[in-house]
Amino acid sequence: MLKSLKTIVFGLVAASLSMSAMAENERALDLDALLKQLEEGKFAQTQQNKQREQEFLAKRAEQDQILRDTNTLRDNTLALSERLETQFEQNEFKLADLNEALTTRLGSLKELFGVLQQVAGDTKNKFYNSMISAEISGRSEFLDQLAQDMGSSSKLASIEEIERVWFELQREMTESGKVTKFTTDVVEAGGAKVSKEVVRVGPFALVADGKYLEFNGVTGTVSELIRQPADRYGESAAELQASNGDIVKFGIDPTGGSILGLLVQAPNLQERVEQGGVVGYIILIVGAFGLLLSIERLFTLTFIRAKVNSQLKSAEVKTNNPLGRVLKVRDEHPNADTEALELHLTEAILAEVPKLGRNLTIIKIISVVAPLMGLLGTVTGMINTFQAITLFGTGDPKLMAGGISTALVTTVLGLVVAIPTTLLYAMLNTRSKNIVYILQEQAAGVIAERAERG
Repeated sequence: MLKSLKTIVFGLVAASLSMSAMAENERALDLDALLKQLEEGKFAQTQQNKQREQEFLAKRAEQDQILRDTNTLRDNTLALSERLETQFEQNEFKLADLNEALTTRLGSLKELFGVLQQVAGDTKNKFYNSMISAEISGRSEFLDQLAQDMGSSSKLASIEEIERVWFELQREMTESGKVTKFTTDVVEAGGAKVSKEVVRVGPFALVADGKYLEFNGVTGTVSELIRQPADRYGESAAELQASNGDIVKFGIDPTGGSILGLLVQAPNLQERVEQGGVVGYIILIVGAFGLLLSIERLFTLTFIRAKVNSQLKSAEVKTNNPLGRVLKVRDEHPNADTEALELHLTEAILAEVPKLGRNLTIIKIISVVAPLMGLLGTVTGMINTFQAITLFGTGDPKLMAGGISTALVTTVLGLVVAIPTTLLYAMLNTRSKNIVYILQEQAAGVIAERAERG
């Protein structure tokens, strides 16, 4: 067994030597050389271990010194913390005594400064959005700073600051009753900033170039309203700006812009029509077509009636009018008996009736169909409204506004088309029948005259 173990050891050594020989340019080593190499390596390892032990010992002394320094620093810090806590408590007592002494010395002035702080804060908010600040700037900043300073107990307002608060209040009241002109930068609706002459009507309105302006207290800028009110308000604004002290009618907003903002949000005529949707446009197209037919029939019947009246006053038969063409039948059949002539005249009158009543049926149909189309739009809009309620509930009325607008606008458009077309149809139909009555009357006279001759 021992021999086998030695054999294995020698084999491993031999393999080791073989690998070392390959690493050292294939130099061969014997067992003595290997033993020597192992002894040298063991000696080097021992020297290295001793060196590391010495380094550890040296660093241990250094770590002990650091620990002692840290303990000393901790003790000093704890002592300083105790002194600071003691001093903080003493300062709190002193501060309480000083505040009590300050309150005692202030007396009624404390209430005065409290009221002053409240007035400064309230006035700041008023000046912040006041249109007078567009002309007189810097007022809200002063009051804001004063309110902040008065909020701290370490600073009191001076006599000059108190007087300035009173002055700013008095100036606000004075300027509220004035109409003044000043020059400032105005942001136009397109985004360009232009220096313009602006007219300020107290704290109620700002106008320039016949347009209403708004003042933004956040940015401190004056800008045109994207949507202007009705033309009559713009005309009054232009008259006010061109006035040299004369009295001019001008619409003001006593709420400081709230009513004006709601007024410009009201949709105009074009937007109303657009709210009607497709059905609304169809109603307008049909109504326009009916209106054109009515105008054509009105001029035509008026012209024909004038020619018929002229024929009634003339003994000469003219064929440029229905009455002349009917009377011509009398001349074309001079020898016909009464019954035959009556038939010929009736035929001539019946030939004129379609010409006189042309397109009147279409106008009547349009007057009937228009409100039905409006009803169709109403039903469609209500369906959209109920669908919105089903999906989103009734919490937000704006979601239902589209359907309700379609429902109401189409009904209005249908009535707007139906009412005038109905009146026009009645008027045109009456005129047409009056001409037919004249033809029948004259034909009856011709028959009577022929009967008397027979």
